[in-house]
Amino acid sequence: MTTSFWEEVGGHETFAKLTRVFYEGVAADPEFRAMYPEEDLAPAERRLRMFLEQYFGGPPEYQLERGHPRLRMRHAPFAVTPEARDTWLKHMRAAVDSLDLDERHEREMWNYFERAAAFMINSGEPVQRPGFQL
Repeated sequence: MTTSFWEEVGGHETFAKLTRVFYEGVAADPEFRAMYPEEDLAPAERRLRMFLEQYFGGPPEYQLERGHPRLRMRHAPFAVTPEARDTWLKHMRAAVDSLDLDERHEREMWNYFERAAAFMINSGEPVQRPGFQL
C-alpha cells in the first residue's frame, strides 16, 4: 500500500504545527500582518492547514468546504509583491524548519512553497514564474 506525503511526514499534527508556527511569525510581523484583513488569524490558519493537507495527500476538507483552491483568484484582491513573497517565505521557512523533516521531505515541501509563492506575485516588478499551476 502506498502512503501519501501527508502520512509520511506525520499527518494532521505536522501540518497543524506548520501552520501554527507560520501564523505565529505573521502575527509577530506588524508590517506583514497588515496584509491579513481578518482580526483573528485562526480562520486563515485553518484554511491554509486544510489546503496544505489536501495538496500533500491528506483529507479533502479544503475542497469539500471551499471548492477548488483557485489560489491566484483568491489572492487577486491583495497586492502580492516580490517583497511580500520573500516575507511569506521567511515565515514559512521558520515553520518548515520547526518540523525537523528528513532531507527528502523538507526539500519536496520547500520546493512547493517556493513555486507557489512565486506564482502568487501579482504586483510590483516582473518576475520569472516557473511553469507551475495550482
